[in-house]
Amino acid sequence: MDADIFIFLDCLWLVARSCWWLCWRWMPSPWAFLGGLSCFLCIGEAASGTPGVGKTTLGKELAARSGLKYVNVGDLAREGQLYDGYDEEYDCPILDEDRVVDELENQMSEGGVIIDYHGCDFFPERWFHIVFVLKTDNSILYKRLETRGYNEKKLKDNVQCEIFQILYEEALASYSGDIVHQLPSNKPEDLENNINQILKWIEQWVKDHSS
Repeated sequence: MDADIFIFLDCLWLVARSCWWLCWRWMPSPWAFLGGLSCFLCIGEAASGTPGVGKTTLGKELAARSGLKYVNVGDLAREGQLYDGYDEEYDCPILDEDRVVDELENQMSEGGVIIDYHGCDFFPERWFHIVFVLKTDNSILYKRLETRGYNEKKLKDNVQCEIFQILYEEALASYSGDIVHQLPSNKPEDLENNINQILKWIEQWVKDHSS
């Protein structure tokens, strides 16, 4: 499946200003503390999953406001041709998961990265401090995927994945339950609310790791 979908300078300034003293006191630059922080943005009821829930929009916006680096695994695979065949039924390339992990290893060891993809079970648990799963109402998701021209099987399977929360369960099985969080993604206000919630989490993480 394709990954489809984890700026406002005033918000970035507010977060940076609130942490400025801690950063200046302990580190050489105001955002240096983010070097050890990484998170995973998931889509759908699917920690990774159902295309169309707004993961990419959230990821890029969050990166712009937080100073973290944004990596879209779908784009990474396309640029490096990190594939292992082609799925005729779903009309999409098959991701070579081992090569993707190898490609990301150095970046993830440094930290400060947001990973955006529709599956998370093959990523090493040690990579992430937090995992966010976006959930979209089925009727909204269906319309979003329909406008993208998905074939009937691909569309139905993605919606069923959302209905049964398959990818959320996958995230819970792959990572400690206390770092997996589900966020709504149905309307424009949800995007801003989710960004602000994650920025608050980052700010708290900074405080907890500055001493």
